[in-house]
Amino acid sequence: MRKGDPIRTFKARRRVTPGQAEALERLLPAYGVQLSRPFSAREVFGRAAPLVLEIGSGMGEATAAMAAADPSRDLLAVEVHTPGVGALLRRVESEGLRNVRVAEADALDVLRDLLAPGSLDEVRVFFPDPWPKSRHLKRRLLSSAFADLVADRLRPEGRLHVATDSVTYLKQTLRVLGAHPAFEVAARDRGGRPVTRFEQQALDAGRPAHDVVAVRVRTAAG
Repeated sequence: MRKGDPIRTFKARRRVTPGQAEALERLLPAYGVQLSRPFSAREVFGRAAPLVLEIGSGMGEATAAMAAADPSRDLLAVEVHTPGVGALLRRVESEGLRNVRVAEADALDVLRDLLAPGSLDEVRVFFPDPWPKSRHLKRRLLSSAFADLVADRLRPEGRLHVATDSVTYLKQTLRVLGAHPAFEVAARDRGGRPVTRFEQQALDAGRPAHDVVAVRVRTAAG
């Protein structure tokens, strides 16, 4: 990283399987999102519906399951890891999901540059990189600056749902959201979030998941 470059909250992976590569080439034009202009959910999805942003959709298991269970809302899945993008595209096609679009991008860039204030119904952050070493804590996504940005993009009473299997990340999440004037921690349950294969591996290793749901409250500034 060069001096002055933004601190990244992830390590990107680019190696893909032949099936993922085929899906990227064939399906990204249909289900991908243009990153060169502001995002219009009405234009992209062809309807007016609540919009959910998922930051870090992984291999797409939870994304596809939750989108299928909630067809009344549209879902924009943002993932930096190319294999995950390819895997999710294959799920979108095989399951016939009309309410999912995929962006291979840094979610912070999407939030800052593509999404309008008050445009989101929910933001999901499931199992972000925990960056467990002390010298790497500044790379964690869940920070006061991130909470500021999410609060601006959520509608009043919109939700931020965070899930992690790291106790230290849970504590940081509760500390950041508990101190933020635009959020009220409303629940500590998983809601409709399914158990994915990777979460099951963590459970088998003795690392249970912890969920935090915070609601965007109305403030004097809106």
